[in-house]
Amino acid sequence: MTSNQFGLFGTDPWWLVLLKVLAIFVILVLLTLFTIWWERRVVSRMQNRIGPNRVGPQGLLQSLMDGIKLALKEEVIPRTAHLAVYWIAPVISATMAFLAFAVIPFGPTVSIFGVKTPLQLTDFPVSVLYVLAIASIGIYGIVLAGWSSGSPYPLLGGLRSSAQVISYEIAMGLSFVAVFLYAGSMSTSEIVAAQQPVWFAVILLPSFLIYVTSMVGETNRAPFDLPEAEGELVGGFHTEYSSLKFALFFLAEYINMVTVSALATTLFLGGWRAPWPLSVWASANSGWWPMLWWLVKVQLFIFFFIWLRGTLPRLRYDQFMKLGWKLLIPISIVWIVIVAGARTLRDQSATSSSRDTLFIAAGVILLAAVLSLVASSRADKRKTQADEARATVAEYQVDAGGFPVPPLPGQQAVLTSRRDSAVGTTIIQQRIDNQENADG
Repeated sequence: MTSNQFGLFGTDPWWLVLLKVLAIFVILVLLTLFTIWWERRVVSRMQNRIGPNRVGPQGLLQSLMDGIKLALKEEVIPRTAHLAVYWIAPVISATMAFLAFAVIPFGPTVSIFGVKTPLQLTDFPVSVLYVLAIASIGIYGIVLAGWSSGSPYPLLGGLRSSAQVISYEIAMGLSFVAVFLYAGSMSTSEIVAAQQPVWFAVILLPSFLIYVTSMVGETNRAPFDLPEAEGELVGGFHTEYSSLKFALFFLAEYINMVTVSALATTLFLGGWRAPWPLSVWASANSGWWPMLWWLVKVQLFIFFFIWLRGTLPRLRYDQFMKLGWKLLIPISIVWIVIVAGARTLRDQSATSSSRDTLFIAAGVILLAAVLSLVASSRADKRKTQADEARATVAEYQVDAGGFPVPPLPGQQAVLTSRRDSAVGTTIIQQRIDNQENADG
């Protein structure tokens, strides 16, 4: 996109702005309905099931019927809920999910009712930072939902979600720095224009991999869906929500999936530009065709989300935090140093000897980072082994006290026979009966 096209932003008539807003809203809602149906169909295929197939052709209207059902269900509000915050929390999550899409480019400049306009609502020099800011505000909806419910389980889910977003939003932001250095701009439209002829996913592969990992953690999706761990926290931060308010959280989650997928497409896969060999076609990057390429790229990322959910088990929380803080963030910092040095030498028209020096220095930095990560992993392993060695090696009854407990590190379980276990249970019951008789 040229600077002339970038100057078209802010000059649209009011009716065209409203038309773009309505189009973005409709596209996001339709993508949400389709993504829910597609996820259920793909996961059912992976698990050898049928999936939704009754409502509409191939079950396509199942998501719409589920939304109508949620809106019409009875709403139950806890007595201990803070009503004002309880009502505003789902609105914050859903609203921020829609607002983040305002700077995503769908295509080049086209003519709509005789007015030339880019297929993008707006753009400005720090559009990517705007998306990060909106995503950060959206987490307030989750945290406030957990707090306002007046229940400990949603509160734990909200706290987990806040810690998760802080951890992975740092790595996500660092993955953008290399893109900014190569594109020379934070504008989404100019970043798309800078990816000619090679996508940033190729020349900035480490940043792309870090972003793909971070976007899964940012959206609370499996295997990083720890705030909604059903086995530990019931339903997570929205346990006490029902009816339309729960539907808003559900809507926000799937729109956030589309948003991070669209952002990955914009920053790393050339945005709306056609992939090779379609780019050889002269009209591939003009008119309305680029919207098709954009949709295909976004759907590939959404399929990646679905594939992860149907394939990988949920991580432990300590493993999840260790991945973000001890692996993604250090690698991002080292990669930024390497990219910044390479760009500096390129801008200064450096000689071949200085470039060789740069590559050697980059290799030394990368090697030092890998060695430090290996040393940290070995230190953690030695600490775990030392803790197990210091643990008391004692024999204990698995069902002592009437409740089976797992052994601690270093302990050995002594399994009792059924007869001994039954005798122990009888003795405990006799003690309870005697105590009740004494109290009576």
